[in-house]
Amino acid sequence: MAVRFRVRGFGRRRPGPTAGAPSLEHEGRVCSELAVDLPDEDLGEYLYDCIDLYEMGSKPRCEEVEYLGMVQEAIDRIERGR
Repeated sequence: MAVRFRVRGFGRRRPGPTAGAPSLEHEGRVCSELAVDLPDEDLGEYLYDCIDLYEMGSKPRCEEVEYLGMVQEAIDRIERGR
């Protein structure tokens, strides 16, 4: 049985500097919180890369869904500025 879900923003370009963009301090804080929650993962410089370069099936399904959900939530928090 295959599990299907849509990863929001998959394949989307990385946001460039724009008016109203979140501060680097906020982005760093969100990334630090995610690194604490996922200590065994190499998150890299850009969170978008975690999703874009992720190989489906490389983790057990429940871990995979949780991991991708946490990364997407962190991206959303950065984009919202909260």
